[in-house]
Amino acid sequence: MSFAVPADSPVRDNRFIWGVATAAFQIEGAIHADGRVDSIWDTFCAEPGRVLNGDNGEPACDHYHRWEQDLDLLSELGVDAYRFSIAWPRIMRAPGEVNEAGLAFYERLVDGLIDRGIRPVATLYHWDLPQYLEDHGGWLNRETAYEFARYAQVVVERLGNKVTHWATLNEPLCSSFLSYEVGVHAPGYREPAWAYQAAHHLLLAHGLAMPVMRAAAPESQHGIVLNFTPAYAADDRPETQRAVQDAEVKDVHWFIAPLMQGEYPAGWFERFPEWRPIIMPGDMDLIRQPMDFVGVNFYTRHLVTDDGAGGVKHLPQPDAEHTHIGWEVYPEALTRTLVTLHRSYQNLPPLIITENGMAGDDHVVDGQVNDAQRVSYLERHITAVGEAMRQGVNIRGYFAWSLMDNFEWAFGYSQRFGLVYVDYETQERIVKRSGQMLKEWMKEPRLELASA
Repeated sequence: MSFAVPADSPVRDNRFIWGVATAAFQIEGAIHADGRVDSIWDTFCAEPGRVLNGDNGEPACDHYHRWEQDLDLLSELGVDAYRFSIAWPRIMRAPGEVNEAGLAFYERLVDGLIDRGIRPVATLYHWDLPQYLEDHGGWLNRETAYEFARYAQVVVERLGNKVTHWATLNEPLCSSFLSYEVGVHAPGYREPAWAYQAAHHLLLAHGLAMPVMRAAAPESQHGIVLNFTPAYAADDRPETQRAVQDAEVKDVHWFIAPLMQGEYPAGWFERFPEWRPIIMPGDMDLIRQPMDFVGVNFYTRHLVTDDGAGGVKHLPQPDAEHTHIGWEVYPEALTRTLVTLHRSYQNLPPLIITENGMAGDDHVVDGQVNDAQRVSYLERHITAVGEAMRQGVNIRGYFAWSLMDNFEWAFGYSQRFGLVYVDYETQERIVKRSGQMLKEWMKEPRLELASA
């Protein structure tokens, strides 16, 4: 596959960054090791019926003990960068109580990446809130945002500029709406108004942490990671068009709008006043912090219509291509999303594709994993990124999800997203065909970009 960046691309870095991504709770295991305290996901997994097959975060990929082997895998794949998350419960045993063993683990990880010539790209929050904060209200409690800023200061002061890119949050849409409205993620509530309050406090946490992070790592890039799922109309009825607009508000614009414009999407709380969160004076100015990048996580689209009661209904597409988890494969939607962001927000910072990938029904045959659908998925989505760049979108890198098979939240270990196959019983790692192909794509060409 050839992915050439046009000569007039707005990107002015020396090289497009290729990487792979993981998250702490999904791969680390060792949930009781070296002073780590429980997270909301440990609690959620222990509640019957919450996670498929009763799976939990132990041992996952045992990355906490096998990190050196996994960094060698990154070297074998030839990536430029590795995006990982830091487990808040490993760092802060209680408010104000720092766990040195947790900091030391991530310092070893970062130094190991640097020794291998791989850029460390860190996310501070990938959904694993310490349970002791949930016991006092979690993201419904405004104080949690301030605790996040204190935690961020501890971590970034320790690792500093060695991490080239710092992200505050991963997918706050999931840790608010999926966690407090839909109830399929920890802590598992089903109260729409709570979801909007949690979303506001997550954004406040981002805004409070950003100045602290910049002060501690002035040479690093600082931003946030958001997930986007664009809506497509199932028909041309006015009711469907309204449903599409509502779906786009929540699944595309809800978090990026206040970050860029200092306000939530217009008219929403006039229509739904019962969902309006408590917003204190100055909050929106805090949230609207200058950023060096926005991470874009993309997997699929939604085909929607009106549900007959003024809401949004997602329609299945039985004749379309789907992944093992049931998500439609629709790479054109990635191009559309990137172009929409570029055209909607004039002050949009450079974008990085921080997650993109698919779940496959992967099996080892004669010592190999031939995940042909994933090869095709990645090729088509990387091409979609190139098309967005040709349309003027400033994109600085692409991270495939995920380095290796792992714990897929409420789906447990039933879904395999990795470029590397993991045998959970033996912890053997096998690079899949997709991992081999990504290595080749990163070589030809290396995406050397035109300088100004």
